[in-house]
Amino acid sequence: MHKKNLDFQAVELKFDDEGRKFSGYASVFNGVDSYGDTIIKGAYEKTLASRERPIQMRWNHYGPVIGKWLSIEEDEKGLFVEGELTPNHSVADDAYALLKHGAIDGLSIGFYPKKWEENTDKGTRELKEIELVEISIVETPADIAAKIGSVKSVIEDAESFKDYEQILRDAGFSRSDSVSLVSGIKAMCQSDSDAKAQEAAAIAGIFQQFKTSVNR
Repeated sequence: MHKKNLDFQAVELKFDDEGRKFSGYASVFNGVDSYGDTIIKGAYEKTLASRERPIQMRWNHYGPVIGKWLSIEEDEKGLFVEGELTPNHSVADDAYALLKHGAIDGLSIGFYPKKWEENTDKGTRELKEIELVEISIVETPADIAAKIGSVKSVIEDAESFKDYEQILRDAGFSRSDSVSLVSGIKAMCQSDSDAKAQEAAAIAGIFQQFKTSVNR
């Protein structure tokens, strides 16, 4: 799954009087981002028209669902969204406080590219059709690659899932992200004689996803 972040200047985030509802842009058209990608108007048309399940509002892609999207639609500028943070949800409360304070970067889409056109001379591509998976409120820590490296350096010493969670916390990941990652590892592992090898493979796969998201 690919990810694209949009900072507050582009998001144009606005809160209503009740505070829990907000609106803004999760994606904008026709600009060239840091990966050399340009999203073309109409790229979301099919994914929005033929969905079997709602698009989730997540925390940092790997964290929990923290609210719901009330409306997602394309306009002339981009993908305009209206959402509501879940009341009495601890992570949603934290996200709300950070958004209101302007302490986090904005919104990010998780997606799979379906149709695109590459310009190999310029090293760019136009995304013409996107399968939208989720839209996250994100922190976007600048030192994520360093955190991954520090995790990998001590991962071999882990004896249990609790150790894995603590290693993530020590590396700087939030509690919710650490718990979410370890839960994913548990789900991927089977309780048999090869469990330890499966744990190692699962962890390697998850961290490879982080490395891919950083290096794109």
